[in-house]
Amino acid sequence: MIKVHRSTDGQFYFTINAGNGQVLAHSETYKTKRSLRGGIKSAIKVLTIKTEYMIKVHRSTDGQFYFTINAGNGQVLAHSETYKTKRSLRGGIKSAIRAVTDPALLIPNFYDIVLPQKIKEL
Repeated sequence: MIKVHRSTDGQFYFTINAGNGQVLAHSETYKTKRSLRGGIKSAIKVLTIKTEYMIKVHRSTDGQFYFTINAGNGQVLAHSETYKTKRSLRGGIKSAIRAVTDPALLIPNFYDIVLPQKIKEL
């Protein structure tokens, strides 16, 4: 499920949440709703085509793993929480993919409210 938030400075960001509500990844901030929509559309596109070079795995300074969702131009759209093992990281990536593709996890009217285009137009 994708949730849209507004930061204290008025900018927008989104989170990708598992069915249980756990935040799997959160985006960079966007100044406008239009750019936010573009970021969401790009993240959904990356997660649904599952292109390896667009989902990158990293290791943090404390040795934990995290992933980033990257646009075609290399810009980071969102980054995950950290995971202690590669196995749990893979589970997080699979959950993020499921969160944007499973109709049961989509917020009713999300695409009508947040995105002017219907999901089939993505």
